[in-house]
Amino acid sequence: MQGLKRNLKLHKHSYILMAPYFLLFFLFTILPVLISIVVSFTYFNMLEFPRWVGWQNYARLFLEDDVFLIALKNTMLFAAVTGPISYVACFIFAWLINEFNSKLRAFLTLIFFAPSISGNIFFIWLIIFSGDSYGYANGFLMKIGIIYEPIQWLQDPTYILAIIMLVQLWLSLGTSFLAFIAGLQNVDRTMYEAGAIDGIRNRWQELWFLTLPAMRPQLMFGAVIQITMTFAVADVSMALAGFPSVQYAGHTIVTHLIDYGTIRFEMGYASAIATILFIIMMTTNLIIQKLLRKVGE
Repeated sequence: MQGLKRNLKLHKHSYILMAPYFLLFFLFTILPVLISIVVSFTYFNMLEFPRWVGWQNYARLFLEDDVFLIALKNTMLFAAVTGPISYVACFIFAWLINEFNSKLRAFLTLIFFAPSISGNIFFIWLIIFSGDSYGYANGFLMKIGIIYEPIQWLQDPTYILAIIMLVQLWLSLGTSFLAFIAGLQNVDRTMYEAGAIDGIRNRWQELWFLTLPAMRPQLMFGAVIQITMTFAVADVSMALAGFPSVQYAGHTIVTHLIDYGTIRFEMGYASAIATILFIIMMTTNLIIQKLLRKVGE
């Protein structure tokens, strides 16, 4: 206790400067999460005062709600495929682009980053995967003789999730990509000279033993962003496959949350869904942190 008081007194100016951020972070992040967890144990329809129901919402989620189980399966599969691929792709493209001169690097960064900031451009993919012969995918496959009649890409449960994954990967070169480029630019170049003296012989050893350990903060930031993006996917699914999608083939945890939170107004149940998603994301984040600590060992 004495050590804490001494530390507060010694760094009081720093804490005063950080106080507005901590206050806003508590009010708009920590407090809403805590309220949501409490509400998840209630029945709350936005009209009546919340009524305590204990674990009933969670029991309903896993024992009665078949659509949630489909959404959970889709989300986990989506995250397992797109998360690692997009994370590695962000770093590889950033690493390659970093080798060019500043003007070309800036141009290529804009090209790769543009899809993630272009807004609602899903209509491009709606044209590509249109269900008639004028869709680019159908037209190309029919022209080369692979198919003889159009495929209903966005109405067939067989293809919906795969297409959503493809579009999400196209959009994934966003904030993580920029963070990796910034991290690569800030790596101390003298480390490579010291590494060459200590026995580093090729670019792969340089990458593993020098570059990646020096970029741990950016790698962690990128991991958090990618985890958030993959587990919170909803817009892509709703824009391409509709809401709800055919046989819930594109249904995710967040679209299920939107259904109960903004359409049915079952806020207690929606809060339970949000709490499950929060636990999954936090668990994944902790696992990624442990894995990133092993980089360079």
